[in-house]
Amino acid sequence: MFTQVPQPLVYAEALLAQFASLSRAADGAALLGDFVRGLAELSGCELTQLYLLDATHTCLGMNAECLNGILQPREATSLPADYNGEQLLQFALCQNRVVCLSELSGSLHETSFLPPQAMPWQSLLCVPLVNQQKAVEGLLLCASRRHIDLQGFADSLGQLGSFVLGQLHLLQRLRQPTSDARPVKVSVPSASGYGLIGKSSAMRQTYSLISKVLHSPYTVLLRGETGTGKEVVARAIHDCGPRRSQAFIVQNCAAFPENLLESELFGYRKGAFTGADRDRAGLFDAANGGTLLLDEIGDMPLSLQAKLLRVLQEGEIRPLGSNDTHKIDVRIIAATHRDLSVLVSEGKFREDLYYRLAQFPIELPALRQREGDILDLARHFADKACSFLQRDAVRWSDAALDHLSGYAFPGNVRELKGLVERAVLLCEGGELLAEHFSLRMEAMPEDSSGLNLRERLEQVERSLLLDCLRKNDGNQTLAARELGLPRRTLLYRLGRLNINLGDFDG
Repeated sequence: MFTQVPQPLVYAEALLAQFASLSRAADGAALLGDFVRGLAELSGCELTQLYLLDATHTCLGMNAECLNGILQPREATSLPADYNGEQLLQFALCQNRVVCLSELSGSLHETSFLPPQAMPWQSLLCVPLVNQQKAVEGLLLCASRRHIDLQGFADSLGQLGSFVLGQLHLLQRLRQPTSDARPVKVSVPSASGYGLIGKSSAMRQTYSLISKVLHSPYTVLLRGETGTGKEVVARAIHDCGPRRSQAFIVQNCAAFPENLLESELFGYRKGAFTGADRDRAGLFDAANGGTLLLDEIGDMPLSLQAKLLRVLQEGEIRPLGSNDTHKIDVRIIAATHRDLSVLVSEGKFREDLYYRLAQFPIELPALRQREGDILDLARHFADKACSFLQRDAVRWSDAALDHLSGYAFPGNVRELKGLVERAVLLCEGGELLAEHFSLRMEAMPEDSSGLNLRERLEQVERSLLLDCLRKNDGNQTLAARELGLPRRTLLYRLGRLNINLGDFDG
């Protein structure tokens, strides 16, 4: 660690002294101030800064600065509230990469985050700060007006910074009021900030997961039933993250045959195949610097899965008909309603790609699991429909609200949106009524009153099994997993209840 720094033994002793000194800090402000002052002493730089993400992990702010031995020389009001536009800082933050530059004044990098000086800044070191959960929480920065190589300080200063993060969290916990025994409520980003609607506990958990992954380079796998809003969540991750000024592109992997999907993603060179009369950039190039959502990733052909794995591992692509590869910087988000682990066991999905995609999975809740959200979503969709149709807002009757609340919505949010939009069209007055909604309510047969308990239970079980099989397109393995049954138990129950493929066609 110390082989690339001048006077390694002296540096190691100074570093150890900094660890000991910072461990005795009495409060957070003193800790951060001592930290940036210590960075200046260790690195020999005239400027040191500390940037930290806020509680929602959406905003990067400067928390401490030491310039020429003076702490916080600039007024806080003159500093930006969020450094989301600083590409160099965001690259180090989102890619978890150390940035070291020794010819800063002659480079094309924007460095407006550095205080203006009579002599230009020449050398810069930017190191991501990682917490105990291996997530990036901020950055430390050292800059000098001299031409010096700061790379050798990166590892040791990064470890010192991670130690400071741990101490900061410890001090914050110690300073929490002891009189209130209730757990501290975690600040969750507002739903409107993500473009999502819902206050249920299931959605609050989703918001929390989104906030954790916004400023990390991790690949996200969005899972959930059809209609749960996977594309909406993917766009929220893009729009609220540092790539929001770049392209957001969606490609449905089930929409193209294999050969067309490959050329669509990777592009091609002139003459690569019959009809390729010019070079064409693919979606990876079009999304360079931004985000590419690969929807229905479970339907991607195996041969393309191997090429996607290389993109994820190496960050480079090779267009069809080309012998050369080139680097790309694309955040990939994958989405599927299928169970990829089952596809892996069936040999239909590569195991190595599955584990690479599942780096940060987010399971989107079904609408029936989002208690209280149905009515909020319904009102939202009704307002949007009225605005689109340029008509006055409609009122909701209690009967219509009760009607929606009692429905399971197998098509989830997409089904609810369609039902509400249709109801607004059917509504000729100013109030939505129950009859404006065509819901497929499951009713007991008229002759069920004469059935005994065992027969009624069989009837309920049969209806439940049929619904689950329909939702999973007849896939018995997926249905068994959803019902929490071994597959052989499901097969036994299907046989006992005389359920065959014809019972759930269509």
